[in-house]
Amino acid sequence: QVQLVESGGGLVQAGGSLRLSCAASGRTYRSYAMGWFRQAPGKEREFVAWISWSGDTTSSADAVKGRFTISRDNAKNTVHLQMASLKPEDTAVYYCAASRSGYMLNEAESYDYWGQGTQVTVSS
Repeated sequence: QVQLVESGGGLVQAGGSLRLSCAASGRTYRSYAMGWFRQAPGKEREFVAWISWSGDTTSSADAVKGRFTISRDNAKNTVHLQMASLKPEDTAVYYCAASRSGYMLNEAESYDYWGQGTQVTVSS
């Protein structure tokens, strides 16, 4: 069992930065691949970025590539999403998720545990 709690969301102006954090509990956390997804009002949940259990491999969606960076600290059971050059279209609830399989990590169905989400609002 893994429990996830996101933090760090808020209101920021376009061009600004935010750092989201996801605190994980559970002894098996370090064996899970981790991902970030987001969901804007009236839209489906979409993939943002994922990181392997070891932290050696990452991937991000084209919409955020070059602006968002995912990282993890297994010693502190945390995952971060550093967001820069934010745009109004980045406005969404951001969710942290954990995957046991580590496969098809762009797909929400590959994740076993989800946090409650944190709101990010980017004003123009």
